[in-house]
Amino acid sequence: MDTNKPESKNNKLMYFISKKVGKAAGDYKMIADKDRIVVGVSGGVDSITLLKMLKYRQTFAPVKFDILAVHIDFGYSRTLAKRLREFFKKEKIDYRIVKVDIFKKAKSKDEINCFWCSWNRRKALFETAAKFGFKKVALGHHMDDIIQTVLLNMFYKGEISTMKPKQELFKGKITIIRPLAYIEKKEIARFARKENDFTYEKCSCPNAGDTKRAQVEKVIRELAQNNLQIKKNIFRSVQRIKKDYLL
Repeated sequence: MDTNKPESKNNKLMYFISKKVGKAAGDYKMIADKDRIVVGVSGGVDSITLLKMLKYRQTFAPVKFDILAVHIDFGYSRTLAKRLREFFKKEKIDYRIVKVDIFKKAKSKDEINCFWCSWNRRKALFETAAKFGFKKVALGHHMDDIIQTVLLNMFYKGEISTMKPKQELFKGKITIIRPLAYIEKKEIARFARKENDFTYEKCSCPNAGDTKRAQVEKVIRELAQNNLQIKKNIFRSVQRIKKDYLL
């Protein structure tokens, strides 16, 4: 049960999002007592919001858990690692900055794309978690990411699947959790505007706005203009599979 009471507009917004985080964590049994959780922090609004929510919930959640903020530094930004280090220290959050030489991993610049970055960042997160004895990795994916993945997999893979709010990998050695699963992108953006204590990093990749995910996001946004339940309906659809009506 959430017992903290909001004292300001900022706290009200944090409390509102935290309630949804708590609901997702409870529904999917994401966090257990004495868990040690690596939080992947890219420096964007999603991962910083996730980190703040978990730190906030540490103060009153019925289970006790530790967090370790981990930033995988690909060297895209000259200042991000330094700013994150200062932010972690100010917030009194344990952290690790892991430097990855992308040009040793990539055969050429043409190989580097959204999928490549995501795969290599996640691999480095898993390796860091294992190195320091952490078995759970929290990622900042939110509801919009999940529902976009539903359509992406239908359109381009011909399958019905998505990101799971909780997913065990490597026979249970690592468990991914996505505590922001019930939070919409617009709610995170609103929170980020209120909590303006960090200059959030935006993806500097020139292909960031020209991806299949960006196209699907646009389709969902246009559909939602006429039906406010579109996003929630897509999300619920993978919870309510009617097997008798599948091929």
